[in-house]
Amino acid sequence: MSRLENDQFYIQTHGKASSAPAKKRLAKAMALLLQGKDFNSITTAEISRTASANEALIYRYFKDKRGLLHQVLHDYLLEFMNQVQHDLQKTRGAINKLRLLIQAHISVYDNNRVFAKILLLEARSFPGYFESETYRLVKIYGKMIIDIIQEGIEEGQIRSDIPAVQIRNLILGGIEHFCLAPVIFGDDIPVDSAAEQLSTLIFQGITTKSA
Repeated sequence: MSRLENDQFYIQTHGKASSAPAKKRLAKAMALLLQGKDFNSITTAEISRTASANEALIYRYFKDKRGLLHQVLHDYLLEFMNQVQHDLQKTRGAINKLRLLIQAHISVYDNNRVFAKILLLEARSFPGYFESETYRLVKIYGKMIIDIIQEGIEEGQIRSDIPAVQIRNLILGGIEHFCLAPVIFGDDIPVDSAAEQLSTLIFQGITTKSA
């Protein structure tokens, strides 16, 4: 099985939330509490009380509070990636696919502030995150972007003298810088204009003259 097939299989087989009712309630409780509080100020007692579940189940299902945080992010990522993959299947041309992806990524940060908050502010401050199953999903998403860029290079739309990894990093870094301040301060993100501005800036630098 190729790496791409492995990644697709992982997304498909992990695409449904656990059927354990208490596990789902704990994840929903964490997401609800994160709407009004930062991660460090949330206690396991609050989570269990909000979820109407035994506090010990947090340790049974997730090992600890941070494991629960990673699970919430994992569920959000799967939902987002499945939707993006579905939309990409209906889109032709690498540049159009990248434009769609940029728009979708900025939009989900604006519409789902808990997701944005976890990914941009909470998860990456802990070294264990980079060894988690959740981070594996992040890497699969990054590889998805690289594959689109490689497609554009093969089509002659994207310059071949810039490493695809660097273009991917530019896209993700640009999205983060456009969205970070609004996420921190609770401001609206002007999704359409931000996506258009970022796409224009990036595509003017990476596209070939014939694109």
